[in-house]
Amino acid sequence: MGFDTSDDAAVYKINEQTALIQTVDIFPPVVDDPYSYGQIAAANSLSDVYAMGGRPKLAMNILCMPEDLDKEIILEILQGGYSKCKEADTIICGGHTIKDNEPKYGLCVSGFVHPDKVLKNSTIREGDALILTKALGTGILNTAIKADLLEAETVKALIASMAELNKCAALALEGFDISSCTDVTGFGLMGHANEMATASGRTVVIDSARVPLLPQAYEMAEMGIVPKGAYNNRNWVSCGVSFADNVSLAMSDVMFDPQTSGGLLIALPEAQAEKLLAVLKGSVPVAEIIGYVESFSGHAVRVI
Repeated sequence: MGFDTSDDAAVYKINEQTALIQTVDIFPPVVDDPYSYGQIAAANSLSDVYAMGGRPKLAMNILCMPEDLDKEIILEILQGGYSKCKEADTIICGGHTIKDNEPKYGLCVSGFVHPDKVLKNSTIREGDALILTKALGTGILNTAIKADLLEAETVKALIASMAELNKCAALALEGFDISSCTDVTGFGLMGHANEMATASGRTVVIDSARVPLLPQAYEMAEMGIVPKGAYNNRNWVSCGVSFADNVSLAMSDVMFDPQTSGGLLIALPEAQAEKLLAVLKGSVPVAEIIGYVESFSGHAVRVI
C-alpha cells in the first residue's frame, strides 16, 4: 500500500485472487471490567481488516501483564477477546505474553481480500457522500468515567459501542461502488477525514448537525471533560480544517476526540448513499450520512 497515505493495514498480493491484510493493535485498559476490555481491544484490532475491505481469519493474542495480576483477570481478558474473534469467524492461533507493569492487550490479525476489492483511504471522489457507522465520543466518555460523571445507561452504551465489531457494516458494503473507506480511531473524525481528503486532493465537508454522538458526549465536552489526545489531534490537523461560526467549541472537541474501536467512514457516490444507509440501518442503526466530497477549496476538511 505504501506509507504515504496512512492506510489502515498492510496488504500483500499473494496471487490474482487473494491478497493478505496484516495489522496489529494493542492498548491498556479503557474500562474496569476485564472481559469487556478484552472484547473492546479485539474489536479494535479486527477493525482495520474490515476497513480495508477484507475479512479477518487468523489472530494472535498479544498480552502484557504485571506478575501479580490475578490469573482470573487474565482469563477474562482473553475470553473477551476470544468472544469477538469467534463472532468475526476468526481463529485465535496462539500469541505472546510479556511481563509489564501495566496490562496491555490486543491482536495481530491476518485477513484476506480480493486484490481488486481492497479499500483505500486515499481515493475519495468529488460528489461522493460520506457515511459514519458509529457514534463519536468514546475518548471523552472514557475520561468522564474516571471522574464518575456518567449515568449507568451511558456507560452501557459506551461499552457496547466500543465492543461492537465493524463486521456488519463491512458486509453491508458488498454490491456498492465504495470509493474509499477508513475506520475512525485514535486520530478522531477530523484526523481521519483529513487523511482521506489530503491523500485524495479533495475537500471533505462535514455537516456537524448530522454527526451521531454517544449519550452525554456533548454534555461532557461542554464541561471541558476532554482527553489530551483530542488536543493533540487538533494541533496536528488544525491548519487543514475550517469550522463554520455556528459550530460550537464543544462540538469541535467531539470531532477531534480520539476514538477507541470507532466506526467506518465510508465514501461512495451520492446516488447510492441512501440505499446503503437503508441497508446499514438494519444492523448498524446509528449510521448516518454526515457529509460529502467536493473539489479542493482551500482546506482538507470543512465543518458546517
